[in-house]
Amino acid sequence: MSSNYHEEIKRGNIHKLRRIIDELPAFVEEFFLGISERTSVRTRLGYAHDLRIFFSYLGEHSRKFKGKAPEDFTIADFAAIEAMDIRRYLEYVTYYTRNLSTATNKELSLDAQNDEHGKARKLSAVRTMFAYFYKAEKITRNPAELVDFPKLHEKNITYLQVDEIARLLDEVESGSKLQGHAKAYHSVTKLRDVAMISLFLGTGMRISELVGINIEHIDFDTNGIVITRKGGNEDIVFFGEEVERALREYLAKRELTTPESGHEGALFLSTQRKRIGARAVQNLVKKYAKLVTPLKKITPHKLRSTYGTALYNETGDIYLVAEVLGHNDVNTTRKHYANMPMERRRKAADIVKLRD
Repeated sequence: MSSNYHEEIKRGNIHKLRRIIDELPAFVEEFFLGISERTSVRTRLGYAHDLRIFFSYLGEHSRKFKGKAPEDFTIADFAAIEAMDIRRYLEYVTYYTRNLSTATNKELSLDAQNDEHGKARKLSAVRTMFAYFYKAEKITRNPAELVDFPKLHEKNITYLQVDEIARLLDEVESGSKLQGHAKAYHSVTKLRDVAMISLFLGTGMRISELVGINIEHIDFDTNGIVITRKGGNEDIVFFGEEVERALREYLAKRELTTPESGHEGALFLSTQRKRIGARAVQNLVKKYAKLVTPLKKITPHKLRSTYGTALYNETGDIYLVAEVLGHNDVNTTRKHYANMPMERRRKAADIVKLRD
C-alpha cells in the first residue's frame, strides 16, 4: 500500500512537472532532461516552480525583457541575463505573491517563503540552471556565480566543526578518555561504534534509518545503502571511502558474531547480539561526544545536522541537501545551513571529509 501510494505521488509530480515545463522557455526542457538522472522528480518540480517565477519576473519587470512571455525566451536571451538582473529578481521576490485565484495550495506553500530562506531556494534553482548551460557550453559566462546567497537569520543550530568531527572519531576509535565499564567494553564495540558514527557524519541519515539497516541493504559496488525513510518508503543513500572503510572493518567482525534468533539480518547488533535500538545509539553518541565537546549537547540528530551543514557549505544547493537528507519540504532544510556564515568564517575544508 505504501509503495503504491508513493508511486501515485511520483506520477502526479511528473504530470505537474510536464505542465510547468510547457510554460517555460523551450530550451529549459534540455536542462530538466540533463539533470533527470541525478535528481528526483520532487527536486525537479521545485526547480520548475521557481524558474517559472524567474522568467515571469523578467518578462513583467525587467526593462531588457519587458513584455516577453516565459515560453518566448530563447537561449540568446538567457545568455544576455546579467548578475544585476538576478539581484533585482531576488529583491523582487521579497514582496512577490502569486495570483491567489489561480495558485494551488502547494504553490502557495512554495511561494510563501519570501524571506532570506525563500530567496536562497529561488537563487539555488537559477544557479543550477546557469551552471548546467555553462558546463554544456551553451552560454559563455555564468553571471549567477557572482550573486551571493542571502545571509540567513536563524537560531543557532548545534553541529560539529571540522576539527571536532576528527576528535570525535579519534575518541571513538581509541577510547582513550573512557573509564570504568565503558572502557572495558570499548574493545568489543569499537568497530561498530566507528561505523555507526561514520554513517551519521558521512550520509546524514536519521537514527531510525540507521538502526533499520540489514546487511543485505549494503552494496559496496555502488557504495549505496537502502534505508527506510519516514512514512515507510525506501531510499538509497551513498557513502564515501572513509565510511566504506569503517563499514568493511566492522562487517569483518560482524561475520564472526552469531546473532540471537530473529536478528540475523541486522547490520548493527547490541552487546546482547540483538538489533541495536535507537536509545542505545543515542546513549553511545552522547557518551563519546561529551568527552570531546563537553559544551555541546551532541545527539544523532546533531550529527545529521553536521552533515547537512557541510554539504550545503560545499554546494550551496538546498534542493540537493533536501534530497539527500530525505526532507519532504525543502524549507525544512534551512535548519541545516543556518550557521553557514560562521562556517565560512572558519574557512571550512574544501571538500566534505571526516578525518582524511
